[in-house]
Amino acid sequence: MRVLLDTNVIVSAVTTRGLCADVFRAVLAAHELVTCPRVLQEVRRVLGMKFGVPEQLIEEYLELISQDAILAEPEDQPDLPIEDRDDAAIVAAALSAGAQVLVTGDHELQSLKSIGKVRIISPRAFWEELTGQE
Repeated sequence: MRVLLDTNVIVSAVTTRGLCADVFRAVLAAHELVTCPRVLQEVRRVLGMKFGVPEQLIEEYLELISQDAILAEPEDQPDLPIEDRDDAAIVAAALSAGAQVLVTGDHELQSLKSIGKVRIISPRAFWEELTGQE
């Protein structure tokens, strides 16, 4: 399955142990990771500014992600009923790459439930699907 992990999921995966780290590992191990320039830029910014991760370490991490990911270059942003226009670019990337799932902690995006063939779900809901938990 093609899965786009939103910035908040990727940052949580690298900065904490737990659910997002498990989701990230599961996607890398058994699915196709989709990303886009917007997500990579946001990961760089958040890791550097919020968490003080050294630039060299951020570069290595982004390179590692990019090696295994499908890099989507969306052309048109869908007109979505959301306030954050950056999030529209992330949805556009999921659509253009043919992702089946967009995993995000963003409640505004989660409220959309799906756009086209892309389901938008929380890390917890995705993990429960993967592990067969309810």
